[in-house]
Amino acid sequence: MNQNQVEGKLKDIGGKIQEEFGDAIDSPEQEAKGLAKQVEGKTQKKLGDAQEKVEDKLDEAEARRPH
Repeated sequence: MNQNQVEGKLKDIGGKIQEEFGDAIDSPEQEAKGLAKQVEGKTQKKLGDAQEKVEDKLDEAEARRPH
């Protein structure tokens, strides 16, 4: 896992907590902020996933390259 995957997952979890908290205290603003944080976290995690795939492909290409 890379930093974007970890940070994205943490933002997603934090957003879910904030959304639930907003629901519990009947605060649409907190719910919306929590949802926004979840979207940001999921986007960041997807970026991290893509980075990892590129790094894996580069590693594979390097391993096949004659030395």
